[in-house]
Amino acid sequence: MKIKCVIIDDEPLAISVIENHLKNFDNIEVVETFSNPVKAFGVLQQEKIDLVFLDINMPQMTGFTFIENLNVKPLVVITTAYREYAVKSFELDVLDYLVKPIPFNRFLKTINKVYQHAYTNTPTGDAALNQEPHIFLKVDKKLIKVNLNDILFIESLKDYIKIATTLGDYVVHKSLTAISEELPQSNFIRVHRSYNISINKIAALEGNTIEIAGRRIPIGRNYLKQTKERIFNIKEGNES
Repeated sequence: MKIKCVIIDDEPLAISVIENHLKNFDNIEVVETFSNPVKAFGVLQQEKIDLVFLDINMPQMTGFTFIENLNVKPLVVITTAYREYAVKSFELDVLDYLVKPIPFNRFLKTINKVYQHAYTNTPTGDAALNQEPHIFLKVDKKLIKVNLNDILFIESLKDYIKIATTLGDYVVHKSLTAISEELPQSNFIRVHRSYNISINKIAALEGNTIEIAGRRIPIGRNYLKQTKERIFNIKEGNES
Protein backbone atom coordinates (compact mmCIF):
# COMPACT_ATOMS: atom_id res chain seq x y z
CA MET A 1 0.00 0.00 0.00
CA LYS A 2 1.20 3.49 -0.81
CA ILE A 3 0.92 6.99 0.55
CA LYS A 4 -1.58 8.71 -1.75
CA CYS A 5 -0.91 12.34 -2.55
CA VAL A 6 -2.17 15.19 -4.73
CA ILE A 7 -0.36 18.29 -5.95
CA ILE A 8 -2.25 21.60 -6.12
CA ASP A 9 -0.61 24.55 -7.88
CA ASP A 10 -1.69 26.95 -10.62
CA GLU A 11 1.83 26.84 -12.14
CA PRO A 12 2.44 23.77 -14.37
CA LEU A 13 6.22 24.06 -13.91
CA ALA A 14 5.87 23.91 -10.12
CA ILE A 15 3.75 20.76 -10.41
CA SER A 16 6.32 19.22 -12.74
CA VAL A 17 9.19 19.85 -10.27
CA ILE A 18 7.34 18.11 -7.43
CA GLU A 19 6.30 15.20 -9.67
CA ASN A 20 9.93 14.69 -10.75
CA HIS A 21 11.12 14.73 -7.14
CA LEU A 22 8.45 12.20 -6.16
CA LYS A 23 9.56 9.75 -8.86
CA ASN A 24 12.41 8.82 -6.53
CA PHE A 25 10.01 7.38 -3.93
CA ASP A 26 8.18 4.22 -4.94
CA ASN A 27 5.79 4.18 -1.99
CA ILE A 28 4.31 7.61 -2.69
CA GLU A 29 1.62 7.66 -5.38
CA VAL A 30 0.54 10.87 -7.10
CA VAL A 31 -3.19 10.31 -7.48
CA GLU A 32 -3.83 13.52 -9.40
CA THR A 33 -2.54 17.07 -9.96
CA PHE A 34 -4.70 20.19 -9.96
CA SER A 35 -4.29 23.73 -11.20
CA ASN A 36 -7.74 24.58 -9.79
CA PRO A 37 -7.95 24.16 -5.98
CA VAL A 38 -11.77 24.12 -6.08
CA LYS A 39 -11.72 20.90 -8.12
CA ALA A 40 -9.10 19.43 -5.79
CA PHE A 41 -11.24 20.30 -2.79
CA GLY A 42 -14.10 18.23 -4.18
CA VAL A 43 -11.83 15.22 -4.69
CA LEU A 44 -10.46 15.38 -1.15
CA GLN A 45 -13.99 15.44 0.23
CA GLN A 46 -14.75 12.16 -1.53
CA GLU A 47 -11.46 10.24 -1.63
CA LYS A 48 -8.96 9.32 1.09
CA ILE A 49 -5.76 11.28 0.41
CA ASP A 50 -2.80 11.03 2.79
CA LEU A 51 -0.62 13.93 1.60
CA VAL A 52 -1.16 17.25 -0.19
CA PHE A 53 1.46 19.53 -1.74
CA LEU A 54 -0.31 22.89 -1.74
CA ASP A 55 0.48 26.31 -3.19
CA ILE A 56 -0.81 29.40 -1.33
CA ASN A 57 -1.45 32.09 -3.93
CA MET A 58 -4.01 30.74 -6.39
CA PRO A 59 -6.80 32.72 -8.07
CA GLN A 60 -9.81 30.51 -7.28
CA MET A 61 -8.99 29.80 -3.62
CA THR A 62 -5.95 30.45 -1.43
CA GLY A 63 -4.12 27.56 0.14
CA PHE A 64 -5.09 28.84 3.58
CA THR A 65 -8.79 28.84 2.72
CA PHE A 66 -8.37 25.34 1.31
CA ILE A 67 -6.89 24.03 4.58
CA GLU A 68 -9.39 25.80 6.82
CA ASN A 69 -12.36 24.25 5.05
CA LEU A 70 -11.22 20.62 4.94
CA ASN A 71 -13.36 18.28 7.04
CA VAL A 72 -10.70 15.56 7.10
CA LYS A 73 -7.19 16.95 6.97
CA PRO A 74 -4.34 14.99 5.36
CA LEU A 75 -0.68 15.86 5.84
CA VAL A 76 -0.13 19.22 4.13
CA VAL A 77 3.14 20.54 2.70
CA ILE A 78 3.04 24.17 1.60
CA THR A 79 4.94 24.98 -1.61
CA THR A 80 5.28 28.69 -2.31
CA ALA A 81 7.59 31.36 -3.65
CA TYR A 82 6.98 33.52 -0.56
CA ARG A 83 8.72 33.12 2.79
CA GLU A 84 6.45 35.48 4.72
CA TYR A 85 3.56 33.01 5.06
CA ALA A 86 5.53 30.47 7.11
CA VAL A 87 4.22 31.50 10.54
CA LYS A 88 0.58 31.44 9.46
CA SER A 89 1.11 28.11 7.72
CA PHE A 90 2.46 26.40 10.83
CA GLU A 91 -0.42 27.87 12.86
CA LEU A 92 -2.62 25.75 10.57
CA ASP A 93 -0.55 22.70 11.56
CA VAL A 94 1.10 22.05 8.18
CA LEU A 95 3.79 19.38 8.07
CA ASP A 96 6.39 21.48 6.25
CA TYR A 97 6.92 24.72 4.32
CA LEU A 98 8.90 24.58 1.05
CA VAL A 99 10.08 27.72 -0.74
CA LYS A 100 10.35 27.59 -4.53
CA PRO A 101 12.50 26.72 -6.33
CA ILE A 102 12.57 23.52 -4.27
CA PRO A 103 15.99 21.76 -4.26
CA PHE A 104 15.91 17.99 -3.97
CA ASN A 105 17.96 17.88 -0.74
CA ARG A 106 15.37 20.08 0.98
CA PHE A 107 12.54 18.02 -0.53
CA LEU A 108 14.13 14.85 0.85
CA LYS A 109 13.92 16.28 4.37
CA THR A 110 10.19 16.81 3.84
CA ILE A 111 9.68 13.24 2.63
CA ASN A 112 11.45 11.92 5.71
CA LYS A 113 9.02 13.95 7.82
CA VAL A 114 6.16 12.36 5.88
CA TYR A 115 7.54 8.89 6.59
CA GLN A 116 8.00 9.70 10.26
CA HIS A 117 4.32 10.60 10.53
CA ALA A 118 3.12 7.71 8.39
CA TYR A 119 5.13 5.03 10.17
CA THR A 120 5.64 6.19 13.76
CA ASN A 121 2.32 7.87 14.52
CA THR A 122 -0.89 5.88 14.75
CA PRO A 123 -1.73 5.46 11.06
CA THR A 124 -5.15 5.40 9.48
CA GLY A 125 -6.42 4.42 6.06
CA ASP A 126 -3.86 4.05 3.31
CA ALA A 127 -1.13 5.57 5.47
CA ALA A 128 -1.02 2.27 7.39
CA LEU A 129 1.69 0.81 5.20
CA ASN A 130 2.75 -2.06 7.46
CA GLN A 131 6.40 -1.18 6.84
CA GLU A 132 9.20 -0.51 9.28
CA PRO A 133 9.76 3.17 10.08
CA HIS A 134 12.56 4.43 7.84
CA ILE A 135 14.23 7.43 6.27
CA PHE A 136 16.02 7.96 2.96
CA LEU A 137 19.65 9.09 2.83
CA LYS A 138 21.39 10.50 -0.22
CA VAL A 139 24.67 8.59 -0.46
CA ASP A 140 26.92 9.01 -3.53
CA LYS A 141 24.05 10.29 -5.69
CA LYS A 142 21.88 7.33 -4.67
CA LEU A 143 18.94 7.24 -2.27
CA ILE A 144 19.44 4.60 0.41
CA LYS A 145 16.51 3.39 2.50
CA VAL A 146 17.54 2.95 6.14
CA ASN A 147 15.21 1.44 8.72
CA LEU A 148 15.21 3.47 11.93
CA ASN A 149 15.54 0.28 13.96
CA ASP A 150 18.88 -0.44 12.23
CA ILE A 151 20.47 2.87 13.28
CA LEU A 152 22.97 2.60 16.14
CA PHE A 153 24.20 6.18 16.37
CA ILE A 154 25.03 9.21 14.23
CA GLU A 155 28.35 11.05 14.41
CA SER A 156 29.07 14.56 13.16
CA LEU A 157 32.04 14.92 10.79
CA LYS A 158 32.08 18.70 10.23
CA ASP A 159 30.03 19.14 7.02
CA TYR A 160 29.12 15.45 6.94
CA ILE A 161 27.63 12.87 9.26
CA LYS A 162 28.30 9.16 9.69
CA ILE A 163 25.24 7.01 10.29
CA ALA A 164 26.34 3.79 11.98
CA THR A 165 23.84 0.97 11.44
CA THR A 166 23.63 -2.75 12.08
CA LEU A 167 24.22 -3.24 8.33
CA GLY A 168 27.15 -0.86 7.92
CA ASP A 169 28.06 2.84 8.01
CA TYR A 170 26.93 5.60 5.66
CA VAL A 171 28.53 9.02 5.19
CA VAL A 172 26.08 11.76 4.19
CA HIS A 173 26.50 15.45 3.41
CA LYS A 174 24.17 16.76 6.10
CA SER A 175 24.43 18.32 9.55
CA LEU A 176 23.74 16.44 12.79
CA THR A 177 21.07 19.02 13.66
CA ALA A 178 19.27 18.45 10.35
CA ILE A 179 19.20 14.66 10.62
CA SER A 180 18.14 14.90 14.29
CA GLU A 181 15.05 16.84 13.22
CA GLU A 182 14.05 13.96 10.95
CA LEU A 183 14.31 11.30 13.66
CA PRO A 184 11.55 10.52 16.19
CA GLN A 185 12.55 11.97 19.57
CA SER A 186 10.94 9.01 21.30
CA ASN A 187 13.73 6.74 20.01
CA PHE A 188 16.75 9.02 19.55
CA ILE A 189 18.59 11.47 21.78
CA ARG A 190 21.43 13.96 21.33
CA VAL A 191 24.11 13.04 23.90
CA HIS A 192 26.99 15.18 22.63
CA ARG A 193 27.47 18.02 20.19
CA SER A 194 28.85 15.37 17.83
CA TYR A 195 26.57 12.39 18.59
CA ASN A 196 22.92 11.37 18.40
CA ILE A 197 22.17 7.81 19.54
CA SER A 198 19.40 5.23 19.37
CA ILE A 199 18.18 4.69 22.93
CA ASN A 200 17.11 1.11 22.17
CA LYS A 201 20.64 0.17 21.12
CA ILE A 202 22.34 1.13 24.40
CA ALA A 203 24.21 -1.87 25.83
CA ALA A 204 25.82 -0.17 28.83
CA LEU A 205 26.29 3.18 30.54
CA GLU A 206 29.54 3.87 32.41
CA GLY A 207 30.46 7.29 33.74
CA ASN A 208 30.36 9.72 30.85
CA THR A 209 30.25 7.11 28.10
CA ILE A 210 27.62 4.94 26.45
CA GLU A 211 28.37 1.59 24.86
CA ILE A 212 26.55 0.66 21.64
CA ALA A 213 27.50 -2.41 19.61
CA GLY A 214 30.96 -2.48 21.17
CA ARG A 215 31.63 1.19 20.46
CA ARG A 216 31.97 3.85 23.14
CA ILE A 217 30.09 7.13 22.69
CA PRO A 218 31.04 10.12 24.89
CA ILE A 219 28.33 12.05 26.72
CA GLY A 220 28.96 15.79 26.60
CA ARG A 221 29.09 17.66 29.91
CA ASN A 222 26.10 19.81 28.93
CA TYR A 223 24.12 16.71 27.90
CA LEU A 224 24.92 14.41 30.84
CA LYS A 225 22.00 15.22 33.17
CA GLN A 226 19.27 15.12 30.52
CA THR A 227 20.76 12.00 28.91
CA LYS A 228 20.78 9.98 32.13
CA GLU A 229 17.29 11.17 33.08
CA ARG A 230 15.96 10.28 29.65
CA ILE A 231 17.56 6.82 29.51
CA PHE A 232 16.52 5.76 33.00
CA ASN A 233 12.99 7.14 32.67
CA ILE A 234 12.42 5.18 29.47
CA LYS A 235 13.86 2.00 30.96
CA GLU A 236 11.62 2.33 34.03
CA GLY A 237 8.64 2.94 31.75
CA ASN A 238 9.43 -0.20 29.76
CA GLU A 239 9.65 -2.29 32.91
CA SER A 240 6.34 -1.14 34.35
